[in-house]
Amino acid sequence: MKSSKVKAIFVSDIHVGEINSPRSLLFLNFLKKLGTEIELTHFFMVGDIFDLWIGRHSYFIKKYKGIIDELCRLKASGVEIHYFEGNHDLYLRDYWERELGFQVHPGPEEFTFEGFKVCVEHGDQVDPEDYGYRFLRWFLRTPFMVVVARYLPEKVVVKIGESASSHSRTYTSEVKTVSDEEAKSKLRTFAEQKYKKSSYDFLITGHLHINDDFVMSGGGRSINLGTWLHRPQYLQLEGQEAQWFTVESD
Repeated sequence: MKSSKVKAIFVSDIHVGEINSPRSLLFLNFLKKLGTEIELTHFFMVGDIFDLWIGRHSYFIKKYKGIIDELCRLKASGVEIHYFEGNHDLYLRDYWERELGFQVHPGPEEFTFEGFKVCVEHGDQVDPEDYGYRFLRWFLRTPFMVVVARYLPEKVVVKIGESASSHSRTYTSEVKTVSDEEAKSKLRTFAEQKYKKSSYDFLITGHLHINDDFVMSGGGRSINLGTWLHRPQYLQLEGQEAQWFTVESD
């Protein structure tokens, strides 16, 4: 690492699909710049990095080898890497944590950077009234489903996962976010309630496919990272300063 101070970078909802698609190549090029052209100490992937990743099946490992190699290079250089499970990337610990050595988080986590409290989560629990999704989220993380996903034939896992991924993306983009204002209202209500329970300096989320940067009356700041489907960008957190940067192709 080139800096003794924390310089954390956050990305979410990239939805990497076909490896040669423009968005996938843009993400790969972005990763190559991390630790070389872009300095950092921590890298946070806040869920739905891939359009589909389930467990440690070789299909995904082979398909996204270039991305994995860049992340391993980054870790070897001393960067701390955190991967939050989303609703498109599940059961990550077997491969991403136990084999690659990244820190995997199935749910919300809190961090303290230079005296500042930072809460991070994918954001798929923002709406308490979305009982159908909350049940599905719970069910997919039961021990039974973890075992099923691990031992089902790989082709079956991929086929089921691709269908579920397509429906999930449509649900997030077209159903849950009828309007940006409605989505922001739910997000900000969630952020306010969370702040009352556990005051924080930053709450960083994804999932909703909107950009929102909201400072509450108490001083906490809620930031939703948006999606690369609409705008490729990342958030950089250094001390108490949070900055947005657009990711552009060379």
